[in-house]
Amino acid sequence: MFSTYLISLTVLGAFTFPLTQAAESNYTWQSPKYKDFFKHQLPIPPLAVPKATWTNHTTGAAIDFYEIKIKPFKSKVYPSLGKTDLVGYDGISPGPTFKVTKGRETVVRFVNEYDGRPSVVHLHGSSSRAPFDGWAEDLIQPGEYKDYYYPNSQAARTLWYHDHAAHITATNAYFGQAGFYIIDDPAENARVKLPAGKYDIPLMLQSKRYLPNGQLYSPENETIALHGDVIHVNGQPWPNLNVEPRKYRFRILDGSVSRIFSLSLVIGEDCKGPKKNCKPPQKIPFKVVGSDSGLFSHPVTAEDLYIAMAERYEIVVDFAQFKGKKIMMKNARGVLKDTDYAATDLVMQFTVGKKVTDTTNNEEPPEDLCDVDYPIGKETQVRNFTMGRINGSWAINGVTYSDVNNRILAKPMPGTVEIWDLINSGSAGAHPIHVHLVDMQIISRVHSGNGTGRGVVMPYESAGLKDVIVLGPNEKVRVKAVYGPWNGGLYMFHCHNLVHEDNGMMAAFNLTKITDLGYPEATTCDEPLDPRFRAKPYMGTNLKQVKQELLPGFAQLDLYSNKDELVRRLEEYHRNRTTEASGRLTPRVRVKRRRSMGRVQI
Repeated sequence: MFSTYLISLTVLGAFTFPLTQAAESNYTWQSPKYKDFFKHQLPIPPLAVPKATWTNHTTGAAIDFYEIKIKPFKSKVYPSLGKTDLVGYDGISPGPTFKVTKGRETVVRFVNEYDGRPSVVHLHGSSSRAPFDGWAEDLIQPGEYKDYYYPNSQAARTLWYHDHAAHITATNAYFGQAGFYIIDDPAENARVKLPAGKYDIPLMLQSKRYLPNGQLYSPENETIALHGDVIHVNGQPWPNLNVEPRKYRFRILDGSVSRIFSLSLVIGEDCKGPKKNCKPPQKIPFKVVGSDSGLFSHPVTAEDLYIAMAERYEIVVDFAQFKGKKIMMKNARGVLKDTDYAATDLVMQFTVGKKVTDTTNNEEPPEDLCDVDYPIGKETQVRNFTMGRINGSWAINGVTYSDVNNRILAKPMPGTVEIWDLINSGSAGAHPIHVHLVDMQIISRVHSGNGTGRGVVMPYESAGLKDVIVLGPNEKVRVKAVYGPWNGGLYMFHCHNLVHEDNGMMAAFNLTKITDLGYPEATTCDEPLDPRFRAKPYMGTNLKQVKQELLPGFAQLDLYSNKDELVRRLEEYHRNRTTEASGRLTPRVRVKRRRSMGRVQI
């Protein structure tokens, strides 16, 4: 137990923090005791580099081709123990960070070179067509590859790619299959002038558990949760990041299997004992500027930030007044009934230098960040989805994912607005619910008398759109979304506590194709297991063939270039419908500056 270990939080040693509250609260370790707090620098994942590019000489549109190999590797996590066996994208974890320009399409070839398990890749938050969305049974077996075709046409945002294989997602993602995928918009960058380059840093938070020999404890036999007691940031337990005394943009992702964080930035002292002029720990405010679906309409000042599995938040932190000091990113205790351990209240440390080397984009974030398109008006459906347990499995409306004949729980009409009430019927823990394809507006959050959730919509939840919604114990959250933009397609929604997902808490919704839309598509692409796009045996990659055949072939399918016209046709179709039962697509609320419509926004 860590009862007395202290860490200095300034270069001069003037400030100290208790490493943990174990002496007061009797928190213990599950893993071997970790001693190298803040001794190792934060790793920054390398950028993915395209291997080939094809350009349409008529339109000028380009498609970039990437190849990522899923393969085993070893990492030294505990200096005193053996290396840990992991499996990651290109043999690292997190995998390479994709940074793509809005509107520039990509084809990413994922090759499974790991003999132990199949994989599926989901680009979380993308408006991909169904065969490229990462359907849980669209497996890439060892020795196979699959080409995923991505539109990248949404508003600029922080996505992430991770494994999504049926019943083994927790194991695959936990052992390393996760990485960042950032859609960048140069026009938006020039307008909002947020910190960029080396001052724009992704932070993937994970919580893991280790065995006495330094290997990972596996989640494969877990049925409730794997909270873990070793906090990682970008694959490194409790790292340090040297920063300059200026503003930084941090893209924070909770990539954990089961742990939810309540983050704060703290500076101060351990005031116990005979100390004079002691300054107790103080929280440092920061500005939340974006979440899952891109920038907010306006910055939200906060001192605490809830972030659950698969959620992303972007914050701007100003270190200017803390020259020569050390700042701690901390986690609260008892977050939505997660199990706490000796050092799960600590995340990472920032060591602030005394010199700024570049003042570019060091201004305050503008109050007018971007346009957020919220849906208003008459919804066509109000649906209820209750998360709970049945016969030892996790289920949605009493249906588990293994119930193939009943797991399609909704059939929204493309282009219509629906309200979904997401309900956590239990009191034991939280469910972060991810709905594929769409962006959601949170309307309300309430809990019953014995609920232990927040019971309110946080300001940083309502300032933008989300693709993950956190349900605290005995809590109900109402969300609204436009179901599109495609005229047809089968997609999943599920709990992102990956133990729950693997044990049944996943279902599907089917965009019901409008047959009289009057807009024929060049290619039908509604089935996630479309045999044209299934995994194939890997015999190597011929880049000449990629440029001359593969990329032009994808372009000829015309899967994404027609999106704006399709959205327009859907809007027109619903406006012109006259039957009372049909509903209609209502105008959107435009907040702040207008973003171009890359997909049906809400």
